Parts: sequence; structure tokens; C-alpha cells
Amino acid sequence: MEQIFKGIGASRGLVAARAFVYKLESYVPAQAQVEQPDLEVERFQTAIRQAQAELEQIRDITERRLGSDKAEIFEGHLMILEDPDLIDVIIEKVKEESVNAEYALYVTSRSFIDMLSQMDDEYLRERAADVRDVCNRIMNNLRGKQQADLSAISEECIVIAEDLTPSDTAKLNLDYVKGFVTEIGSRTSHSAIMARSLGIPAIVGAGAELSRIETGTMIVMDATEGVLRANPSTEELIEFGEKKIRYDQRQAEFAKWVNRSSVSSDGHSVELAANIGKLEDVQKALDNGAEAIGLFRTEFLYMGRSKLPTEDEQFNSYKYVLEKMNGKPVVIRTLDIGGDKELPYLNLPKESNPFLGQRALRFCLDRPDIFRTQLRALLRASRYGNLKIMFPMIAVLSELHAAKQLLEEEKRKLEAEGVELAERIEVGMMIEVPSAAISADLFAKEVDFFSIGTNDLIQYTMAADRMNETVSYLYQPCHPSILRLIRMVIEAGRKEGKWVGMCGEMAGDETAIPLLLGLGLHEFSMSASSILPARELIGHLSRKEWSSLADEAMALKTQEEIIAFVRNHKQGGQNA
Repeated sequence: MEQIFKGIGASRGLVAARAFVYKLESYVPAQAQVEQPDLEVERFQTAIRQAQAELEQIRDITERRLGSDKAEIFEGHLMILEDPDLIDVIIEKVKEESVNAEYALYVTSRSFIDMLSQMDDEYLRERAADVRDVCNRIMNNLRGKQQADLSAISEECIVIAEDLTPSDTAKLNLDYVKGFVTEIGSRTSHSAIMARSLGIPAIVGAGAELSRIETGTMIVMDATEGVLRANPSTEELIEFGEKKIRYDQRQAEFAKWVNRSSVSSDGHSVELAANIGKLEDVQKALDNGAEAIGLFRTEFLYMGRSKLPTEDEQFNSYKYVLEKMNGKPVVIRTLDIGGDKELPYLNLPKESNPFLGQRALRFCLDRPDIFRTQLRALLRASRYGNLKIMFPMIAVLSELHAAKQLLEEEKRKLEAEGVELAERIEVGMMIEVPSAAISADLFAKEVDFFSIGTNDLIQYTMAADRMNETVSYLYQPCHPSILRLIRMVIEAGRKEGKWVGMCGEMAGDETAIPLLLGLGLHEFSMSASSILPARELIGHLSRKEWSSLADEAMALKTQEEIIAFVRNHKQGGQNA
């Protein structure tokens, strides 16, 4: 009997195969008294050293397969092995209570994991899985038990699991594992991120009912729509096969758009750019026909490590991207931490609402020592390409003035040192805060460009945490209020002769693109994989026609009405 499961499409693709159910043994150790606690501590420390060697091996394998940025996940795991809040507490429990190491590890780690799981911050909730992974590894070493190994799979399958840890995902044998589905997880979980890097279809957050599936069950998964079907009928398998052929053909068709310009059907040019977070992403952007880097998230240079990157480390990264893009525009955003992105080694105070607290530029202005180092690195790299510097999370003019002042001071210092800089560097800002959008006419006189960060702009406009599933219905990119703010920003830029881009998820949304084209957006920056579909879509749209249609859409009352309006007119235009 067919069963249908719905989850989150974390990594696109369509695949059919038998299920391989991956279950970790649930082990609850009994409490036992030990006569020599010091020997028990030594046994625990031996298990830690063994776990360290195993993780270092997985890290090295991951670096060879996926690059250094993905291997940094395991640097984080290695740091857990040295975390005094966890490890020292376990050792102390063994010594003070004379209990066996297994019991002390289980009780302490459960408390630690439960605490993280209940955090409001999604980033911290996701880290609970990392702690669980590391502690399970130590426990298996204490028990002399082999770690479950997905790399041993030798037949084509789709892996079904409650969750997959980063080390699980890194060891997947892609010759046989065609996709995976998990009961829990989100698009930001490590397993989802690694699935996208591996290019393997993945669905996460499919729910506890997924546990009803047994190994050997035939499965078809559409990770593009987040739908899984178990025990499909023969007719459904045939229908899925036909859908897969169409999907593969469609993906192949996009390749012809790689070297084309991004031009509407009536000759209006726009720029399609890529969002990147690591150096390896630059080649993917170029392979997908990116005309620019519209957002380089520099915070990833700071994350997954134990200390701040040096000026030279940053300089070399920025120089690499600029040279690789060979004169194409590169918009580099200054450090944007806070909210769901933390740097543990800074030991920043906890905030009750970090998304409304000291994040991004607010943090940088409070820590000019860190900010000046980044600005120097950016300025030094400027002569190697077409650099544009962008400040995030600006709410009031005084913040912009302060950031520009620090940039100018570092520029003068470098010039005095005889360092060669680019003759001109455009300086812009993100529009993420409603106050900035409403005052865009004032900001436009002070910057060279705007880039609209819709992920946060929607969150702040709708007063709905985008990480909170209970209010996810309020994440409405095409809501009239959001479109009005976007139009306000574009018009403010136009009046001052400044270009306006967008680097939020909305820029690559096929429903939003016609409206954004009609509103006059200059630059669309998105994930590299979205560029070619977006270019093809724009090539079938008339800018003049959608300029009028966008005005009509803005008069509608709800996102649902606007989406229906766009789809009806888009289909009519493409069929014409």
C-alpha cells in the first residue's frame, strides 16, 4: 500500500531506489560503582583520543572530497572533544561519584544535548546533533563497538534515518546512495548543506511517520518538491520515470544559457549574480554563467575555527575571488555575525533576542579592532579586481557614516604606507531593516548602490522569526507590504542614479522574478544553481509589459492573489 510523506526539499533531484533504513542503537548504560576512578578517567581519555583520531581521518577525507569549508564541520567536532563544559564535567562526575565512564558520559551529554535542543536559536539547536554525534562516538569506543558505517553500503538505495550526522553524510558512498530522507532537520542543518555540496537529492524534516518504512521498500523521492512515496504502484513508477526524464532534459536545456547575456524579450539587460560563502563557490558561479558575485558572505571565513582570521588570511581570500572573477563585479559584504551565526571563540554575551541585538555592522562598530582588520584586507585586495564593499544591517544614517569613516581612515593609512589600491571602490549597503527601506531616499545620497536582503527584510517587516516553524506562514516574499518596500528602494536608487540589486532568496524565485524585472531591479543575486533557470525565464519576459503588470499586482491585497496573478500572466506570456 502506497504511503506519502512530505518534508523539506533540502537538495534538489528525483530518484527511485530501495530503502536502506539506518538506525543507531539506543544504548542506555547502567550505573556502576568503580573502585579506581582514576583508571576509569584514563579509560575515558583513551576513548577521547581514539575519537579524535577517527574524526581527523574523516576530516581529511571530507577535505579531499568536498573542500576545506566542509571539513571545518569536523574541526567543530574536534573542538567538542576539548570543551571543558562537557568533558571536564564528565571527568569530575567519574571522580566525585566513583561511577563508570559510560554512565557519566550518558547523563552529562544528555543534559547538554537537551539544553541545546531547547534553545530558541536554530543554529544552537542544530549543534545538539553535533554533540550527539561526538558523544556516540566516544560511547562506542568505551564499549569497544564499531561505529555504524554508511560507507559499507554496496547496493543502490535511498537512506532513511531519523537524522544523519555530518560524519554520516561525509561517508556516504555516492556510487550506491542515491539520496536520503530524514525525520528531522531543516535546510540549514549540516546534513542538508553537505547534501547540496555532494549534489545528492535530500529531503529533511519528513516527520516521525517515516519510521514505518522498512529496508527494501521501493521508494520514489522528488526532493525538488519535498515528496516521498513508499510502495508506489507500477503505474506510479512509470509516471515517475517519465517525470524524471523530463526533469533531466530540463536540466540539460539550461546549459545553453551559460554564455548568454541576461536580457528580457524586449531587450532590457539585467545582471545575474551568485551568492557565495566560500572560495570553492566561485567556480560553481562561473560554471553557471554568473555575471558577478552579488554577495560574498565573509562571515564564513570567521566560522568553524578557533580564532579570528588574520588580515593576510582575509586578503588572500578576497584576492583569490577577485582574480578568479577576472574583472567581473564582486560585492563583498563585511562581517555579518549575530542572529543565527555565532563565533564561540569571541565569548559574546547571550542575548534574549539576538536577531534584534548586536549583530552585523552593529557588532563591527562596537569592535573596530576586528572591523578595521577586515577593511584593510579588503582595501589591499581591491587592485586585483572589481571590488564593491557592502555594509549589512544598517538601520540609521549614523551607522553608515561611522562605517564609511572607518573605511576612509584605513584607506588613508594604507596609502601613507605606500600600498597600491584600486582607483575607485564602490561602497554600498544592504537594505534589510524597514527603517532603511523607508528612508532609502536619504541613504541613496550616501552610497553607490543598494542590495536588498529580503530574507531579513521579510522577517523584520512581518515581525516573524524566519527560523520559527510556527510562524513560517508569515514568510511571504510577494506580500504587498514587501513589494511596496522593494519598489520604494528601487525608485530611490533610480532618482539618485544608483543601481539596486537583491541578494535574498527572493531574487531567484520564479514567481518574484517577473515582478522584480517590472519594478526595475538591476541585479539579481542568487544561488549558482538558480542562475540559468532565471536567465531563461527573463529571456521570455517583456520588461515593458511586466512594468505595467507589476503596478497591477501591487494593487492586490494578499500574497496568494499576487502569486496567482503572476502565474496566470507568466503562462500567458510564455505561451504567446
